Amino acid sequence: MPKPVIAIVGRPNVGKSMLFNKIAGRRLSIVEDTPGVTRDRLYADSDWAGREFTMIDTGGIEPKADSEMLAFMRAQAEIAIDTADVIVFVTDGRTGVTAADEEVANMLLRSRKPVVLAVNKLDTPAAVIPELYEFYSLGLGDPIAVSALHGHGTGDLLDACVKFFPPAEESEDDEDIIKVAIMGKPNVGKSSLVNRILGEERVIVSDVAGTTRDAVDSLFENEQGRFMFIDTAGLRKKSRVDDRIEKFSVMRAEMAVERADVCLIMIDARDGVTEQDTKVAGLVHEAGKASVVVVNKWDLVDKDTHTMDKLRKDVMRDLSFMSYAPVVFISALTGQRVDRLFELIKFVNDQSATRISTGMLNNVLADATARVQPPTDRGRRLKIYYMTQTGVRPPCFVVFVNSAELFHFSYRRYLENQIRSVFGLEGTPIRMVVRQKGDKEP
Repeated sequence: MPKPVIAIVGRPNVGKSMLFNKIAGRRLSIVEDTPGVTRDRLYADSDWAGREFTMIDTGGIEPKADSEMLAFMRAQAEIAIDTADVIVFVTDGRTGVTAADEEVANMLLRSRKPVVLAVNKLDTPAAVIPELYEFYSLGLGDPIAVSALHGHGTGDLLDACVKFFPPAEESEDDEDIIKVAIMGKPNVGKSSLVNRILGEERVIVSDVAGTTRDAVDSLFENEQGRFMFIDTAGLRKKSRVDDRIEKFSVMRAEMAVERADVCLIMIDARDGVTEQDTKVAGLVHEAGKASVVVVNKWDLVDKDTHTMDKLRKDVMRDLSFMSYAPVVFISALTGQRVDRLFELIKFVNDQSATRISTGMLNNVLADATARVQPPTDRGRRLKIYYMTQTGVRPPCFVVFVNSAELFHFSYRRYLENQIRSVFGLEGTPIRMVVRQKGDKEP
């Protein structure tokens, strides 16, 4: 059974994201005093009174939104309301009831969903809080005083939410979900790909670079399995990251890589591999994540029979440090080859989790050293005693030798290629640790 869903809504700058972070217990949503910082829906799991649930943080609802971006944000909030079991309507106790609060309240009443009214920014606990009484005029029942800053009242708020949860049943095991981070420079089509996969406007798509600021999670299931897609903010050059919110977004994208099982590195087919694409790919490679290089906007490229092969070779040359990653050409706009992604994601995820027995590894090692003798230096020859695998995601191998200094990078690469030629390990980096005789075994 899916977890109950709580949607946190309200007009801009009432403290929705701060409340979201306080309940989640970690900083997931960007918090700034700038209205409109949260643009997409942001998800997080938490628990209370023995019940696990999912929270959705939304952009502020502006009932009379004129700009395109504000209209997008309102649409995102409306989708969150539609999917929620309980709605937490956050208001500002300092400013009191506003005309915008009344319009949002009317919209929530029309949704016929359970609504819990939270009056935020009441930071001083008291037995009687006069500021609460005017919020009864919204017609949403008893208001609950909370302080997202200090955490006061969040327990009462969650108690009220749990009352509206559906009856508890056995929760599904989430271990089989593959977490997929979609990485790339700004405006390369990451959000368009998520929307194409989900078949809805899950994230805002705009020609304005930087539209996505938070890393946004979207669960999707098909015959290939269960996938959690994490749409991240585009990673810009460091010199261009001069805005505090932008810096938070870059940090959030890097955190998304850390929690992902597989990373899709998206490249614009019209531009080829740029310097920024190389940096994004390097971040994924250094994190040891399984990856697929996704060349998007293939529909916008003038093609002949050799175009794909030529561009594939260019990508492999420019990303030579991750030649293990498969390359696929898609169009998020038309859906061309998007279905092929699921097969590749599942494949590279399995490759990253591959375990190889010590006996099989040492058979390959013996064959490799017989073909190409280990290097020598001033009369001393490298001796490789044995090799064993110590971890997965990525596969990590420890090699025991007589001298670490003699184990040159070129011979390390040779052994890695031999392991790949026998066991595959396509789509995943390999870690190789050298232990000199006398070092403690891991």
